[in-house]
Amino acid sequence: MPKTSPKIHADPNIGFAWLRMIGAITVIVDHSMPLLHPDRMTIFPASWHMSPGYIALMGFFAMSGYQIQDSWARDPSWWRFSARRLLRIMPPLVVVLLVTVFVIGPLVTTWPAHDYWTHIQTWRYLVGTTVLFYMQHELPGVFSGNPYPFSVNGALWTLPMELLGYALVLVVGIIILIGMPRWFLFLVLGGMVYTDTVLHATFEQHGLGGSLLVVPIGSTVSFLVPFVIGVILHSYRGKIPFRPLYAWILFAAYLGLSQTPASRYALALSAAYGAITLAMHWPKRLEAAGPWVYGSYGTYIWGFPIQQLFIFAGVREVWLLILLALPSAYVVGQLSWSYVEKPTQRLRRHLRAPAPKRPAVPAPVPTRARQLH
Repeated sequence: MPKTSPKIHADPNIGFAWLRMIGAITVIVDHSMPLLHPDRMTIFPASWHMSPGYIALMGFFAMSGYQIQDSWARDPSWWRFSARRLLRIMPPLVVVLLVTVFVIGPLVTTWPAHDYWTHIQTWRYLVGTTVLFYMQHELPGVFSGNPYPFSVNGALWTLPMELLGYALVLVVGIIILIGMPRWFLFLVLGGMVYTDTVLHATFEQHGLGGSLLVVPIGSTVSFLVPFVIGVILHSYRGKIPFRPLYAWILFAAYLGLSQTPASRYALALSAAYGAITLAMHWPKRLEAAGPWVYGSYGTYIWGFPIQQLFIFAGVREVWLLILLALPSAYVVGQLSWSYVEKPTQRLRRHLRAPAPKRPAVPAPVPTRARQLH
């Protein structure tokens, strides 16, 4: 009997978890500069026209497109798909908002307690940000003395865009189910790329197009380009080679084009193909550490207010802010995973697709009757 070759790569889901945690950490590091120096958009020099946090977000959306498409392909039920997505994104968000409004806000606000609790903005922040598409960024008097007083938790701004990506998978999936060929996805991608070219959003500005309620349309389209690429990479995964060499070539092309208008296309393609390929080729030796990187979502949504708290306490050096905020956000992210996300994810057992019905087996016909026929 021939010996099977040992598996050299981790489960891709472990790879995705690692990359999401690395991405969340990258975003926190990148936020450290504008939180202390609002005239700076990124920790990189302005002349580079690059942001590691923005690159990480592009990878986030690409991985989401791939994994969300996988979820739809395994169970194309509109209501179970929607329920799973809400169970994933909403419980940790509600917890961070409740703690922000009822704990952090009263502790750090410069307003009198009565004014804080009776001001409409306090409740508008809680309700509007929970709804996401009415997201608010300020609480009365909260972090108003910090160098960046414009947002209590600026990291949340991408969440409504993520929800729009989920809706896109749902709508396009239904269209394909009722008879549209799979290559329709390329038309969707082409429309996204064209719109992105027209609106021209970058990490420095939201571009044209205004807003959908409070969600900037230009930035949304920019993030949905790698998201749709991720959907396509999953849909054609049996025909597309995922090779690290190709990923490095695409990343090198992005670096070479970073000072040109073509960088937006190179970044979306490089981030999408690169992140998904890396996840598929993640080292097997890191597989056992998977549980330690599952808290990336909590790390991401808690990182910004934790940084603001350290700044409120007097931290004014970027390196010190990073040194303090990263382990704190990681620990809180792991707590969120263990005590909020895992328990709510268990509710998915109520959303299982019904088992396919077995066809009834006809009773055997007696031998005499078969002979008569």
